Amino acid sequence: MRTLARSATLLAAVTALAIPTAAAQAAPGPFGSPGDVITTPIRFALKALPIKDEDHTGYQRTSFKHWIDADKDGCNTRAEVLKAEAFMTPEQGPKCKLTGGRWYSEYDDQYIDGASGLDVDHRVPLAEAWDSGASQWSAAERQAYANDLGDDRSLIAVSAKSNRSKADQDPSTWMPPAEGDRCEYVRDWIVVKVRWQLAIDPSEEAALTENAARCPNAPVKVTLAR
Repeated sequence: MRTLARSATLLAAVTALAIPTAAAQAAPGPFGSPGDVITTPIRFALKALPIKDEDHTGYQRTSFKHWIDADKDGCNTRAEVLKAEAFMTPEQGPKCKLTGGRWYSEYDDQYIDGASGLDVDHRVPLAEAWDSGASQWSAAERQAYANDLGDDRSLIAVSAKSNRSKADQDPSTWMPPAEGDRCEYVRDWIVVKVRWQLAIDPSEEAALTENAARCPNAPVKVTLAR
């Protein structure tokens, strides 16, 4: 299980990837305004999420500019996550090419040698975010979402196989094969929805409620991104 505090390798990138002005001016959502910090039991957070039918109209992955190099250090968002989550540090070459290294894929309880066997997953997929409210955001807000290094529950390095099995599915149709990861997965899914003040659809709400009932109702601390 990952700790809440990631490696200091992310610090500069997080600082560079400030939430854009447009997000800072967004109307307050059900949890408050951008920059607010809330602490609440996870089931309370789930209950407070707005429930709405999804709208997939107009979605294109290119609507979310992802894997940018926010701090201009030669490493894009994907590489920053890989460096931060490696428990055996890879060698970094020109243009942030990573060789060697070892990672743990929580979704399927696998150890992965070498970055080529990994994907960096958006905990709440880009298509899911679009369907849940991001279609109404500015391009700058969608870029900030797609490269969110400000909360280590937003992005995670996992095996390519598990990530591609998940694709754009929500917890009503996909959960991690590793049962021991499911409480963390549900918690982090809810956290991302709260952080970005996204809605959940009825089937998603039912699946999250069912799974959260089996897990500790521990408090979570979330800084609102919009």
